[in-house]
Amino acid sequence: MQTPNPSRILIADDDRALCRLLADYLQREGFVVDLAHDGDAALARLRNTAERPDLLILDVMMPGRDGLETLRELRMQHRLPVIMLSARGEPVDRVIGLELGADDYLSKPCLPRELLARVRAQLRRNAPPLAGTVQVGNLQLFPGERRAQVDEQDLSLTGAEFLLLLGLAQRAGELVDKASLTRLALGREIERFDRSIDVHVSRLRHKLADASPEAPRIDSVRGSGYVLVAAAS
Repeated sequence: MQTPNPSRILIADDDRALCRLLADYLQREGFVVDLAHDGDAALARLRNTAERPDLLILDVMMPGRDGLETLRELRMQHRLPVIMLSARGEPVDRVIGLELGADDYLSKPCLPRELLARVRAQLRRNAPPLAGTVQVGNLQLFPGERRAQVDEQDLSLTGAEFLLLLGLAQRAGELVDKASLTRLALGREIERFDRSIDVHVSRLRHKLADASPEAPRIDSVRGSGYVLVAAAS
């Protein structure tokens, strides 16, 4: 039986001792781990197609180009899942990270086991191919390719945004509650005062509206969830 290639993870953090600790831990769990200690080095790694990572763990506070600036830059070209790891643990910091395109956000210090669980959750959501095309109005989703189009033009979506949109499109016209969307898109249970899904929905709304005025819209049902509605023909 052929053994599947291990997933490759890039850790970008200027704390070299923490990098070594996390790398040792993740390597023992079967991952290939690369390290970068500033934003420019992380972006250079992403441009290396031979060793392109499957997931990025990105520190916020680094010298030179910080994590947020790095995230903004990489989202212009790359769709890989990104977990922000930061000593900035305030809710507003988490919201900013998600708004810039992070798929998950974890505060330092964290348990390596929790980070491992989040890494695996992100890889599960981004790796397995799914069959069949889903269409709602002029929106098309290709689950096997993790790709979405409006009027045959690709949308630039993060992994979490794609799964969120897919979940809504598969039940277009129906209310989908926030707890279900959180499990589907973020791979975890919803928490008290958790606004992560609201942030991702806000970004999706902008991207759909920018793509076409006839794109489906996402309506909110206060306190319950969201509905994807095709534009009237």
